This record gives sequence, C-alpha cells and structure tokens, in this order.
Amino acid sequence: MTGHEIRQKFLDYFAERGHRIVRSSSLLPANDPSLLFTNAGMNQFKDVFLGIETRDYKRATSSQKCVRAGGKHNDLDEVGRTARHHTFFEMLGNFSFGDYFKKEAIYFAWDLLVNEFKLEPSRLWFSVFGGDDEVSPDEEAERYWQQVGARPERILRFGRKDNFWQMGETGPCGPCSEIHYYMGERPDDPEFNRVELVNGPGDTTTEIWNLVFMQFNRSQSPDGTYKLELLPAPSVDTGMGLERLTAVLQGVESAYDTDLIQPIIDSIATLAGTKYVYDSPEGFAMRVVADHARCTAFSIADGISPGNVGRNYVLRKIMRRAIYHGEKGLGLKPPFFHRVTDFVVELMGSPFPELIASRHLIEQTVRGEEQRFSRILVVGEPRLAELFESYAPAVPPMLELARTYDTYGVPRDLIRVVLAQHGVDSSDRLRLQWLRQAGAGEKSIPRLQEVFPARSLPVIARPRLRALECWRSSWVTKNDSHYRRTRPARSFSIARRSTQRRVDRSATPAFSKARTCLPRSKTPIQWSLAITITK
Repeated sequence: MTGHEIRQKFLDYFAERGHRIVRSSSLLPANDPSLLFTNAGMNQFKDVFLGIETRDYKRATSSQKCVRAGGKHNDLDEVGRTARHHTFFEMLGNFSFGDYFKKEAIYFAWDLLVNEFKLEPSRLWFSVFGGDDEVSPDEEAERYWQQVGARPERILRFGRKDNFWQMGETGPCGPCSEIHYYMGERPDDPEFNRVELVNGPGDTTTEIWNLVFMQFNRSQSPDGTYKLELLPAPSVDTGMGLERLTAVLQGVESAYDTDLIQPIIDSIATLAGTKYVYDSPEGFAMRVVADHARCTAFSIADGISPGNVGRNYVLRKIMRRAIYHGEKGLGLKPPFFHRVTDFVVELMGSPFPELIASRHLIEQTVRGEEQRFSRILVVGEPRLAELFESYAPAVPPMLELARTYDTYGVPRDLIRVVLAQHGVDSSDRLRLQWLRQAGAGEKSIPRLQEVFPARSLPVIARPRLRALECWRSSWVTKNDSHYRRTRPARSFSIARRSTQRRVDRSATPAFSKARTCLPRSKTPIQWSLAITITK
C-alpha cells in the first residue's frame, strides 16, 4: 500500500462513519498569532473546540500539512538523525465536536489499525493518564481499551507530561491515550518487545497515534489558583503522523525509507552521483535535503517566503541548512536545490494541487535564495575557516565569531554547523541570545560591551536591555556606483524607567569609538545608534 493510498484509506474510513472530509488548511496559520506554522490537525478547528465558531458538522477528518521547526514544537535539530523527526509532515486526524467521546474514539482507533490495516495486536502498546493531585486516573479509557481487545498488561499509565493535553495555561484540556507500535523483529519475545521501550529511548517502539479527550475547562481564579470544570460537550482530537504510519505498514525502519520520501532521496543521490547509505555522512545529508525540500515547497506554495523575521526567517534557515548540506555534504554545485523542490512538486502534486499551481513561484524563490546564500558563503566561509585555523586547536572567542556574523554576513546556522564539526555545543559555547535573534541592533551588543567602560554604561550587558536599534542610510547601486538616499540622522539616548537623559557625546569619549566598531559592509554605511535600557 502506497503512502497516498494509506492517506485516502484513513479519510475514507472515517467518512463512511459520518465524518466530513476537510481539506488541509494552509501552513500559514489563520488568525492565530501564537503560531509560526500550522503544527497540528486541530489548528484549523481551534475556534470550534473553544465554542467561538460553529460548523454544520459534528464529526470531521483531515490530513493536515504541518511544520514543526520553531517555537514550542521544534524538530529541526533532530531532522535526519532519527527515524521519525521531520520539519514537514502530514497529520491524519479524526475529530468530534461534542458528539462521540472516549468509547467511540478508542473503538475507531482499534478497528482501523487492527481490522483495516491489519496490524498485529502483539506489537501494540497503549498508554493512558495515570492521574495526579488535580485529575484522577483515566480508568474509563483503560476499560474501553480492554473492551475492544487490548490485553491489560499492554495498557500502561503515565503522568501529565506524556498523557495529558492542554491548549494553554487556561482553556480546554484533558487526558490523552497514545498508541505505540513495536517495530522490531521479535514481537513475541518480552526481552525485546518490552514495556521499558514505551516512551523510552530509541525508535524501536514508537508512538503512532494520540487520542486527546478534551473533557475539562481549566480556568484561573482571582487569587491565582487554577480549577478544572467539566465541559458541557466533551470533544475528541486525534493525530497520527502519516509518515510514521506508512513506515509501519510498509515494513521499513524509518519514515525516510517510505515511498513518501525515499524517491526524493533517490533523486538527490542521482544528482550527487553517489549511492544512498543510511548510516553515512552522505546519507544524513540526503535526508536533511529531502526533508527540507518538502518543507520549502509546501511553505512557499502556502504563501511563506524566506526572510529575516519570524516564520520567514525559520524558512530561510531551513533552506540554507539544506543548501549547505547539499554543497558541503554531497558536493552538489549550486544551483541544485530548486531541482529537488521541483521533484517534490511532481511527487506530491496530486493530493496537493496547490503545489502544481505554485510551481513557478517555488522554483524562482528557491533559485533566488540559493544565489544569495552562495554569495554569502564565498565571502564568509573562508573568513570562518581562517578564524578557526588561527585559534586551533582552541575555539575562537565568541566575540570573534560574532564579528564574522555581523561584518562578513556569515550565517548563524553556518557558525553552529562549524562549531558542531569541532565538537562544540553552540548553544553552550556562544551563550548569546543575540545570535539567535534577528535584527541589526542586537548584533552590536557585544561590540558596545567591549567599547563602553563599565561605569559609563553599567547596564549594557544585562538581560534587562530592552532594545538596541541601528539605522543606516539606504543605498541603490547603478553601474557599480553607489548613490546615497540619506535619512535624517537620529540621535541616541539612554532611557531608564523613571527618567530619561540625553547622552552628551562630548562627555562620553567612548561614544565616537563605538561608532567605528559598529557593523559595516563593503559599501559605505552611515550608522546611528539608539539604546533604550530599563533600570
């Protein structure tokens, strides 16, 4: 059974049982500023669950496009390393808006997996909420699993971390029940197919489906405490990764080996002129490029373009990570990434016609980003290599790494990659929030720390720094000559919570020195500097 057939069979199963098939919503969340990307099947039904919106159906099913590469759900660093993590994936789900509840949801899940998809019950494990001081154990779900045919010893209790879902600190919430599948070769041997692997290490036993039972509303009292009240119409929200289910049904160890992703890897191997070997540096690079090509194509088709802020920056980071691994890990000569994303369009265009409609836009956007990144690498990568060589065998100081970023334009992600190649955890090594954020002003903080004496600017290095903004005149280029469109010079002030005082430039000798240490590019740039600091 192909991945496309599995998707359709899931949707058809629930459609036959009174569910409305709802098309996937865009990866660009609608009216939800809390999300960078659509990351779950329930996102498009959020207002329905909250009671803000009503629809003409009480049951729904969908295969939702999802991206998890930022915010709370961020799988980016695990992509290519594990068998199950992706930036882009499809989430199959069935939903009940005040209609059926635990009994029916559990029956549907068992019936579909065991009777329709023919999974062996001996490979299945089931987890339920074990209870805590606020909510009692979910004995009801436990009882229903036994009624449909699950053996009691395969129904496990876990705590809030694994088996309780809530939308936020307040709002709908409830226990959940997860279905795990043992993918090893000896399902009847308790030494291998054992309980410790459920929610445990490795990918041998992996979660394939999560059933969320929204039965409570969590509210905050005036005294700051929280209380749970039963919802008048409990609902069901389930989610199952199509790629994981396909790996199970096709009998392969990794989602990358399924027909949803493997053809993309094969096309990359053809471009690189090498064979795909899973446990090799080249195999890892191919998985990264394949996954990121999927994410790139679907994101651009849904109106998300690479940029410097928010979700646009996340997409740029994903694209550049793929391009870097293609060039350095596989020896591919740019431009090549647009050929991979075009293959994604060809492979996934049938169930997602928006890819076909946006084919030209995807190609042009990817080509443009690849050209920009290649120019940056030509200048920045030699500088970075030179820096590491000059400090070998030690690692360059964080200030020097900062300068390669703000002066030479070396991407932060490239710095992280090179640090990782030298066995350094970049998050621990850099210890700079400014290196993980966008904005020219933040890039200047280390320079100012170096220039301004501690007494003259005592709070510059503190985390209470609220904002650091830099303005520069804009430039246009024509026939290799630069024409300045000047803007009014902006003066700078240091503002404290209670008072505001203007910096006296003549009384602050370090100020003029600071101007010379601000980021520069090869073209002349006029900088002004504003610092707003809270006491």
